Amino acid sequence: MLSTFDYDGVMDEQTTQLSVLLHQAAETHHQVFAITDGDDPDWATWYADWLVNLSRMHELVGTKPVRSELTYLLVGLDKEYVQTEPSGRWEDFYAARLIRHFANR
Repeated sequence: MLSTFDYDGVMDEQTTQLSVLLHQAAETHHQVFAITDGDDPDWATWYADWLVNLSRMHELVGTKPVRSELTYLLVGLDKEYVQTEPSGRWEDFYAARLIRHFANR
């Protein structure tokens, strides 16, 4: 079963949990970079490292992602999110696409 948004925009449990994890990563990142008000040009590398090494992301996506691959995916998702301007939260957008990416391996 692919975990993504259904036609009503509802997320399954796996995608919801990854979205929550991404939100937690964002909160942690903001705390770590509080001195710069969260500004970090290399944010995707920090997120990828935290998600791969300090979270249960591997349980949610079914594999331990390679950090460089996840960094690449996060940068691409950020560009896609900014370009398409979806109405939902970025965490939900990223989670659905990350689940789909790792399910298709």
